[in-house]
Amino acid sequence: MKKFKLYSLALLVLAGLFSCEKDSDALTGEAETGGLITVNSGLVGYVVGNGNDFKYPVKVTVFQGEVGTSKIEVYKSFTSVAGVKSQEVLFKTIDIAAAPQNQIINLAVTYNELRAGLTVGGQPLPTDDSLLKIGDAWTLRYVTTTTEGTIHSNSKTTKVAVGTRFAGTYRVIDSNYWRIGVSNGGWNGDIRVVESVDATTYRFVDYAGPFQAATNTHYFTISPVGVVLTPGTYKGAVQLLNGWPLINCVENPSLMTKACGYAGPQNTVTKDDVTNKDRIYRSYGYNTGAGAVGPREFYEALERIVE
Repeated sequence: MKKFKLYSLALLVLAGLFSCEKDSDALTGEAETGGLITVNSGLVGYVVGNGNDFKYPVKVTVFQGEVGTSKIEVYKSFTSVAGVKSQEVLFKTIDIAAAPQNQIINLAVTYNELRAGLTVGGQPLPTDDSLLKIGDAWTLRYVTTTTEGTIHSNSKTTKVAVGTRFAGTYRVIDSNYWRIGVSNGGWNGDIRVVESVDATTYRFVDYAGPFQAATNTHYFTISPVGVVLTPGTYKGAVQLLNGWPLINCVENPSLMTKACGYAGPQNTVTKDDVTNKDRIYRSYGYNTGAGAVGPREFYEALERIVE
């Protein structure tokens, strides 16, 4: 009986060894190989206002083994922030060379390329990207063809998500405050937060010039051509700073002679595509009543803080 038990145990061990060998083979010669890519750019931020021909890098790495990848087909689709989807269409076809073993492919997509041929709710995507909404996104799906002719749909995709360029944390680099026409100096070096609301609208958090209060949070816009406006009303409600109605250079020029006549750049932005230290220039203020009648004017230049 003891010999029988030892014999049975030996058979179990041998069976386990053969089982392991078969599992290993399944990962090599007996399994489909080739068509292997890694999606390096899982999420790409699309920035409204960069222009229709601005190139966003989308990268994948191709691994060439005994069975290589001969072609990558990239399919695109669009989903609105409301969840409405477009059709999926072939976007690009990339022929892949046999060598080197590892190749990084940069697709470099633009808005004009991304929007072409797609419809949502029966309508084409807008030619002006400022009409996009925060949260809209494209999906890029990758299908590879191997040198043996087999086709693989990659499980990893790239999401190109719509955001806005000028949201971020900024440092004040130039500033001045006039109280009824008299300068009271600036607040250079202070930190300010600019939040994105939609494709062209931003929220300025907690501050009106040098004055901090949660009720001083207000809204301004940046047009596709870089014009900045801090409007007197937002969504039908009067914007209040320190409890008084907001004023600006367009709607209240007679009350904004100091700030709007300041020598620095006026109500505009500058883009820095090298260091990303974009700048926002704003002239705005508020007009008081009662015993302190007269305008409070602010000029403020902000530079993005890059970590």
